[in-house]
Amino acid sequence: MNDPIALLLLGIGVVLISILWLRLHAFLALALAALVVGFLTPKESLLHHWQVEKPATPEDAAKLADQTVGKRVAEGFGRTCAKVGIIIAMAAIIGTCLLESGAADRIVRSALALCGEKRAPYALSSSSFILGIPVFFDTVFYLMIPLAKALASQTGRNYLLYVLAIIAGGSMTHSLVPPTPGPLLVAGELGVDIGQMIIGGLTVGIFGMIGGFIYAHWANNRWPMEVRCGDDMTSEDLKALADRSDDELPNIYLSLAPILLPVILIAGHSIMKQMIGSEPTADQKEWLSLTSVLGDKNLALTLGAGMALWLLSKSGLKKGKELTVAVRKSLGSAGSIILITGMGGAFGGILQQTGIGSTVSAWIEESGMGLTGLLLVAFFVTVVIRIAQGSATVAMITSVGIVGGMIEPNGGYWIGYVALAIGCGAKPFPWMNDSGFWVVGRLAGFTEGETLKTFSCIISLLGVVGILVTLLLANLWPNFIF
Repeated sequence: MNDPIALLLLGIGVVLISILWLRLHAFLALALAALVVGFLTPKESLLHHWQVEKPATPEDAAKLADQTVGKRVAEGFGRTCAKVGIIIAMAAIIGTCLLESGAADRIVRSALALCGEKRAPYALSSSSFILGIPVFFDTVFYLMIPLAKALASQTGRNYLLYVLAIIAGGSMTHSLVPPTPGPLLVAGELGVDIGQMIIGGLTVGIFGMIGGFIYAHWANNRWPMEVRCGDDMTSEDLKALADRSDDELPNIYLSLAPILLPVILIAGHSIMKQMIGSEPTADQKEWLSLTSVLGDKNLALTLGAGMALWLLSKSGLKKGKELTVAVRKSLGSAGSIILITGMGGAFGGILQQTGIGSTVSAWIEESGMGLTGLLLVAFFVTVVIRIAQGSATVAMITSVGIVGGMIEPNGGYWIGYVALAIGCGAKPFPWMNDSGFWVVGRLAGFTEGETLKTFSCIISLLGVVGILVTLLLANLWPNFIF
């Protein structure tokens, strides 16, 4: 089969049928799609990929093109896991420790105390925005929805505003800011510096959160709701949560440390490189050497995980056995994510070998849309995959395999914009095939119709605002701050 578009559609079709009809795990669906597309990719396409798109010597290109499909899939899987495996595992440990030590609760309560009751929605948004960096969105929502219910019970109003404020903050960082698996893999596959991706993701994410917050206020005024108990707790549980003593929680500085330490180390190295420039002095070289070690993404997340484990040990879990249980719980959830992410990277690599990148980039060049066209293609490809199969992470993983081959290495723009466009495209339009749709609906006590007009709409708006901001930044500052 010589048509890259046909191979692309076939691969996406295999993923969708496997997940939606056969009910296979995402790892198996991606593996099956990679094998099918890889088997049908002609040798001519493989030679073109290794000679033109990924330049190699004629001898090396011939050897690479002769590899079996199994070896090509396995190498793509291993390459992706090498990029993201340690980071995802350490981020999972940080997330679990924040939850079980009470640090996450402390962050939210401190924000609420700082903002006051009138500004409680801002506190909820900012807290979920911060927690969404190392913690998956579903987990952030599990953590914060009881606090929103307790607040609404005390004030007697603004329940929907509180719920949507949580969604507006936590959802943006989930798709834009590493070390969450989606943006982490996209940045790695496109060769975007992780520190730069964090800065860019936070920048676009803040604007998206503001847009979502405006919608949250409008929706709260249009559809006022009383507190719903949902599936997670009874009214007695709400009272117990509201009465929980602050003395049981760690202080705010220690609570923030496991999140801020890796972010500062990774972003700090990127900022240092930018400030020093291409001709550093001897002293500056020493500083760069130090920040390159501490700012390594694997080491930075490991230090953050160590800080989180220490915090957990000081919160009452004194026995090593209990700490081991917490780590085992973290790695159990991380293992599945690593497998899905790794196989997604393998599938993306197989798609690139079909020549799809060259085909679409030629179309963009002929249309004269340039960088704007590339970003819009990245956005809408991700949107289509997201709507079709439900998972934002799978949509990003699949999309980067399609879009990655379209990028010119020296195109005169920051490649991170493409990563941000993919992240924004993973937002619209969550519906019944998205696990987050059911998590939010059941825990918030919404009907399916209410979930569609609140959760689905605000998530879609976040993506639209995000891509508009990304397009604006890309046209005003093609190289961003880098």
